[in-house]
Amino acid sequence: MTTLLDRRFARTLDSLVDEFSAAAWRGGTLDVWVFEDRTARVAAEQRLARAGVTARFRSAYKPLVHAFVEDIDLTGIERVTVRYPVHPAATPKRFALEAYPLIGMLADVSVTLAPGGSALMYEVALSYRDGRTQRVDVFAPNVERVDHTGAVNLTPTGWVRAAHADNESDGESAQDAARTTDLETAFAALIDTVRVHPWGTQEPYFERLCVRLDMPGSERDLHYGDEVVSLFEALHEDIYFSLLEIFQLHSGRPLGDRGLQPGQFAPDVRASADGTIHLRIATEPFPAVTPPVPSSDATPLAAATRALPIERVAHELDALGGRPFDARSRQGRTVWGTYLQSEQPAIVISAAQHANESSGVVGVLRAAHALRDRAHFALIGVENPDGYAMHRELCATHPRHMHHAARYSALGDDIAYRERAPFYEREARQQALAISGASLHINLHGYPAHEWTRPMSGYLPRGFELWTIPKGFFLILRYHPGWGDRARALIEHVTQRVSQLPGLLAFNARQIALFRAHALEDGFEMLNGIPILVAEDTREAAPLALISEFPDETIYGDDFVFAHTVQMETVLAAHEGYVRLSEA
Repeated sequence: MTTLLDRRFARTLDSLVDEFSAAAWRGGTLDVWVFEDRTARVAAEQRLARAGVTARFRSAYKPLVHAFVEDIDLTGIERVTVRYPVHPAATPKRFALEAYPLIGMLADVSVTLAPGGSALMYEVALSYRDGRTQRVDVFAPNVERVDHTGAVNLTPTGWVRAAHADNESDGESAQDAARTTDLETAFAALIDTVRVHPWGTQEPYFERLCVRLDMPGSERDLHYGDEVVSLFEALHEDIYFSLLEIFQLHSGRPLGDRGLQPGQFAPDVRASADGTIHLRIATEPFPAVTPPVPSSDATPLAAATRALPIERVAHELDALGGRPFDARSRQGRTVWGTYLQSEQPAIVISAAQHANESSGVVGVLRAAHALRDRAHFALIGVENPDGYAMHRELCATHPRHMHHAARYSALGDDIAYRERAPFYEREARQQALAISGASLHINLHGYPAHEWTRPMSGYLPRGFELWTIPKGFFLILRYHPGWGDRARALIEHVTQRVSQLPGLLAFNARQIALFRAHALEDGFEMLNGIPILVAEDTREAAPLALISEFPDETIYGDDFVFAHTVQMETVLAAHEGYVRLSEA
């Protein structure tokens, strides 16, 4: 183990209270924006009140949403118009997306989002049923920063506006400027530490790069869908993807390259016990792999309300019978598969290529049981068992987070994009295609069930901007040259059948409407009420590759049951459509 950094950071909230408790500020006013929860901000206001200072501490993260939750009177509200900033250093839709999920939160209110000026200010007009109107300006503190990739980002930041008692009346402020916070300082220290470390030139550079960040904050449930404002989750995501970018550049690869094998990133972001930030960065060996024990879970798959333990996956594959095949992961776990033959045309079905997308695992197993007595298929229940284990590990602390650190393998790459031997997990897919001879691969995926942000790197997730908020269940179909007609016929059949599933079209309509309102675009073709993307693409080994996308990171209960039911029906519909195509 090598420790790269172990450092504590003074809490900005405490520093500001100390600074403005000085006698010179007695009778003055103070407006502050910081990355803290409401409880801590109110406590700071009360401490300053005892020092004679009228203070208001607001959230620097998602300020418009926090204004509607904390400040704006919603009693009897009828209509809301928001003119959002359009800043030259950000994409035009940046602040419309940052306003998410305001329209969903105000379900019974007429809400209009419209572009405004370049000033960092949301201009909010409110109309009430009793005839009242109100105008509210909501400041969105941001600064332009050059990040670790050389890009200039408009990034949320702390801010201080302070006025002494003797100049409050004429509007002159003693201070009105960005104030770098403890969280921003800690994030910059993380980036600088990793960038300058001598990693060498040979991938992988480590087994595990562990980042433990203890920070103040909380999680605020917005009571709309799966939306929870969580800086813990946002920092986990920003740390993970920033590390990917740092090592993509270090290796000489382009940003977004999925073949990079740096090792496994393990960000662990938690609530601080004492309110201060503590950051520790270290390279560590992989944790010991615990041998799986026989599953004792007797819950029917159709009733599964959370991700299955890997032991249950192994049990279900054994119960299916067929000819087993397997591969080994980088950490030594087994990738289990089974092959069942019949006279029908063969397919390959798989799940958990990205291991934090767990509804597909249940869906693929349910579909396999339904098909076992008649279909010809090779099945892989969990393609990425190392990532699957990390997802379980991370969910023990934050069960609802999307946990993209579990998305890739222990080598740090996307297993489907692995470039060279040893192929480890990818061997299972290669075997499945080889032994079955399948021309169709049904690959079940998921994506975030709630908003995905990177607050220290410009807010929107770079390279994944279209995925920043949910947009319903949809399908991607990639096909080789010469397979276009069959691809179109297959997607027509699948969408037509899946659209009959009770509740799915209403689910899609609700999410798509909110996506369109905040993202300011459609972004996809619709077929039978299902968003689709059909494209000629030779990156897949099979001539036809159907990829499902359900917003399942990370959901539970009835939502999870609905998700894996949709995934199962997708497999059954695709199999039925493919058999009909082959018989035509």
